[in-house]
Amino acid sequence: MHKRLRFGVMALISTFILGACSAPGGSSSSSSNGTEIGDKFLIGYDLEMSGAVAAYGTAEKQGADLAVEEINAAGGIDGKQIEVIAKDNKSDNAEAATIASNLTVNNKVNAIIGTATSGAAKSIIPNITKAKVPMVTPSGTDDTLTVQNGKVQKYVFRSIFPDSYQGTVISDFVTDELAAKKIVLFTDNSSDYAKGITKTFKANYKGEIVSEQTFVSGDKDFQAQLTKIKSETFDAIVMPGYYNETGLITKQARDMGITAPIVGGDGYSDPKYVETAGAAGATNVYYVSGYSEKAPATDKVAPFVEAFNAKYGENPSAFSALAYDAVYMIKEAAENGKVKNSDELAESLAKLEDFVGVTGEITIDDEHNPIKSAVIVGLKDGKEDTAKIIAPSK
Repeated sequence: MHKRLRFGVMALISTFILGACSAPGGSSSSSSNGTEIGDKFLIGYDLEMSGAVAAYGTAEKQGADLAVEEINAAGGIDGKQIEVIAKDNKSDNAEAATIASNLTVNNKVNAIIGTATSGAAKSIIPNITKAKVPMVTPSGTDDTLTVQNGKVQKYVFRSIFPDSYQGTVISDFVTDELAAKKIVLFTDNSSDYAKGITKTFKANYKGEIVSEQTFVSGDKDFQAQLTKIKSETFDAIVMPGYYNETGLITKQARDMGITAPIVGGDGYSDPKYVETAGAAGATNVYYVSGYSEKAPATDKVAPFVEAFNAKYGENPSAFSALAYDAVYMIKEAAENGKVKNSDELAESLAKLEDFVGVTGEITIDDEHNPIKSAVIVGLKDGKEDTAKIIAPSK
């Protein structure tokens, strides 16, 4: 009696375990192929729609939503309508990781748009890799997002160029457009972002660096470094960093009578750079951007701007344009590869070539970065005065 009961219980436990190990009907979260593409194509947003950098995530959601709306109106992705599951990571890296887990395991999305920041993007890599679901970040620029410890991250892609790429763009610009044979290099030594730009700039620039100065995040007084700089003879100042410090440096440099061109990365693109530097100070300043209406990268820019303005009553920012392209990159990769699941989608994204977006023509390289042109925006009296497309030398 007891023996039969014991065997009965064991059989019941075995059945339960086997059932637990099997995926339920329609579930693909534990599939070796990632998530299966069903009657609809599921895209998750893991974006900063509130919190410290809500402006970035909100703009990206607008661009992505417009792309989804257009694609669905035109018949969807390979005949399947896109369904969006949008979640707000509140500008918090831990929350971004939790959302990525929920989107892939519970919602079983086939792709993720986001995150806006590199730190949040890094936090979700373990979860999307486990689930085999690709993400396309519109604005995560850290070089180590796509390659970590020499290994390419299979499920990480971006529509923006990485930090180091900006160093090449800046080198080409100061050499070819500013004819700067001598420059001063003034770098944020506390920022991986600035150090990445600096490293590649130095590797590519063929002119003379007459002085190298550094600052760190939070610095307020740059008189000592600027005094040294003023004593040198140079054609331009190359100054990678974020707007908080670079805006102050620009103001203090102009106050000291330093009028030479100042060139930086996309860290200048926030309006607070001009607010800090002052409109008069933000003259003869140039920075890298992923997009500008003044320098349309393709013939898709004008209809994009018109459609965006009609939907939102305002013109798009670079963040909106990059997210718009990210959605269309997913569409093209899915259709090119005739993919059936998220793992195949990642493989097709890695092979994306000659994609024509509003931010440029994009080919994904071996490290999952977009080969594309950039824009150098020029400021005069704090306003965008010029914009020129720069195709970096290969």
